[in-house]
This record gives sequence, C-alpha cells and structure tokens, in this order.
Amino acid sequence: MKKSNYLLRLVMLAMFVALGVVISPILRVEGMCPMAHLINITCAVFMGPAYALLCALLIGIIRMAIMGIPPLALTGAVFGATLSGVFYKLSKGKIFAAVLGEIIGTGLIGSVVSYPVMTYLWGKEGLTWFFYVPSFICGTLIGGSIAFLLLLRLKATGMLSKIQNSLKDVEATEKNSESNTKRKAS
Repeated sequence: MKKSNYLLRLVMLAMFVALGVVISPILRVEGMCPMAHLINITCAVFMGPAYALLCALLIGIIRMAIMGIPPLALTGAVFGATLSGVFYKLSKGKIFAAVLGEIIGTGLIGSVVSYPVMTYLWGKEGLTWFFYVPSFICGTLIGGSIAFLLLLRLKATGMLSKIQNSLKDVEATEKNSESNTKRKAS
C-alpha cells in the first residue's frame, strides 16, 4: 500500500504559486521576469515537470488577471518549467540540466511562441519572430543562475533530497502501519 503525500504536494504547489506571484515583479521588464524562472526551476526540481507546468500556468494566470501582465506571463513560463522538469528527470538529478531546460524552453521556444501570441492575440505591431529572444534568454540566465546556486546549496546540505523524498509517495508496509497505530494508541 502506498502512502500518498498528495496534500503535502498541493501545499508546496500553493506556496510556490504564492511566492511566484509575490516575487515576480522583482527585476521585471516586459519579456524578462527572472524570478519566475527561479520558481520554475526550483519547482521542477522539487516536484517534477507536471507540477512545474501547473505552477507556471497558475502563476501566469494570476499575474495576468491581477497585475495586467500580457500573455508573455504564460508563453514565457510554461515551456521552460516543463522542460526544466523533463531535463532534470532525464539527467537523473543534474541541477544544470534543469537550468538548461528552462533556458531552452523559455529562452528559445517560449520567446518564439510569444511572437504570434503577442501579434495576433494581443495586437502588438512591429514584432519579429526573434523579438523576445534576447530578453527571455537574459531573464532565464539571471533566474537560472539564482536557482542553480540555491539548489546547489540545498544539495550540499542534504536538504534537497530530504525535500524531494518528503514529496514522494512512499511504500507503507503493514509493519510500519502497525507500529504507527501502536504509537498513536499510547
């Protein structure tokens, strides 16, 4: 029988979303939001690509609704967050791979996808396909560097693996559940 940590993962996701909304205005200019990349990479490493995608999507929607941010809040986050988690998993836990996934996902894919979104949906004129590439890459390099240093420090202290392990579902054997029941009865 597996013991689910679903509630803990939801609380962690909610904390990432709240933190992302609060710190996103730091160093933000249109097309560059380094603190969002810090959240994307950290969430991807802690929780995986699906939660990182959901986190980026929720932060983007909240920022668009409350702060009036253009759709760049979505195009500049969802691809990088997802690829960050995928690259981290494929590399078997290399932090640099998570940062690289964010740079490729946001700096290249997200920036190019932003052109049709901003031109045809938002009505912005005078853009080219590569208009957002420099600012998106600069933002991911800044946020990615901060995330890289933070995660390296967490890894060095052993906290990274503790956090990751606490967010995973664990096998609960009958013996463990019996001893837990006895402790609760005492």
